[in-house]
Amino acid sequence: MREPQWFVEDEKGWKCLLCPQNCSFESNSSSLGYCRVRGLQEGRPYLPGYGECVSLVVDPIEKKPLYHFLPGSSILSTGPAGCNLSCDFCQNWSISQNSSVPTRYVSPGDLADLSMAGNSRGIAYTYTEPTIWFEYIADSAPLVRERGGAVVMVSNGEINLDPLGKLIEITDAWNVDLKSWSDDFYKRHCGGNRETVLQSIKTLAGSSCHLEITFLIIPKENDDPAEWREMAKWISGECGADTVLHISRYFPRYKLRQQPTLIETLMNAREVFSEKLSHVYIGNVSIERSDTVCPSCGALCIERSQWKVSTDGMLNGKCASCGYSLNIVHEIG
Repeated sequence: MREPQWFVEDEKGWKCLLCPQNCSFESNSSSLGYCRVRGLQEGRPYLPGYGECVSLVVDPIEKKPLYHFLPGSSILSTGPAGCNLSCDFCQNWSISQNSSVPTRYVSPGDLADLSMAGNSRGIAYTYTEPTIWFEYIADSAPLVRERGGAVVMVSNGEINLDPLGKLIEITDAWNVDLKSWSDDFYKRHCGGNRETVLQSIKTLAGSSCHLEITFLIIPKENDDPAEWREMAKWISGECGADTVLHISRYFPRYKLRQQPTLIETLMNAREVFSEKLSHVYIGNVSIERSDTVCPSCGALCIERSQWKVSTDGMLNGKCASCGYSLNIVHEIG
C-alpha cells in the first residue's frame, strides 16, 4: 500500500493536512475523512481510494473546460470517487457524494500508458475533486510527462498551499471552480471557504501552470451583477486580464432545486465580466459558438462548433492576423 502523505500525528491521533477540512482521526480507529478516499485503518493512515478510478474516457479538452490549452486536442479523463466539498448543487453528485460508486483500480504506470494511447495528449484528473488523490497523482503524473503527455487538473481549489505547491511542480494546466464571490455561499452550499480558493487561484496564476476559471451561475444564489464586477476586478488584478473565464449554466441537481439559469442571465454575465477580462466564454449551452476572437484586431482565431475546433486563425498561440498574444498554450515540451 502506498505510504500516505500530509498526515501528522498528535496526542489525540492523526490529522490530515492536505486540505482545509483538516480531518482528525482518533488513535487506533478505522475511519474515513471528509473526502472518503483518505483515512485511518487500524490506527494508521491509509488511502482506500488510491488508484480507484470512477471513469476512464478520452474527451475533447474543451470539455474540461480548457479553451486555451492545446485547443482541438483530446485527453484521457479520470478521477476519484469522492470530494472534499459537499456542494448541494453538485452536477456530478452521483460520483462525488455517493459512498458506493463502482471503481476500477489502475496502476500509475498503466494510467500513464493509457494517457498516451490513441489520440490522447495526456491525462486530466477531473469529474470529482482530484487534489484528494494527491499520492496517486504524485505517482502517475510524472510518468505521463515522461511519455510526453500533458497533465491537467480540474479542481475546486480547496487545497492547502504546501500540497498545492507540490502538485504545481508536476502539472501543466488547471481549471479551478470559483463558485461564488460570497464566503457565506461557500459555507451554506459547499462546506468550504472562499479564501482558500482565491489563494489557490492566485498561486496558480503566478506559477508555470496554465490557468482557467469556471463560474457556475445559480439563480438567486450567486447572480448579483455587483458581485460579478468584484470578482472580475479581482481576477483581472490578481491573475491578469487575459485569464480565461468560463460561465456555466446551472441545472437542478442533487439537493438544490432552483430552475435552470436563464440564458439572458448568462449573456448579461458575459458582458459584465468582459469589462475586465479579455476571454469570457459561455459554456454548456448551445446558444452560440464559443469562438476565440482577437481582443486587438477582432480576427477569428479559434472557431468552435460543439466539439469541432479549427485553429486556422492562430499561429503559435498568437493571432495569425496581427500577432497578438492570446494566452494560449498550443504545444507542450
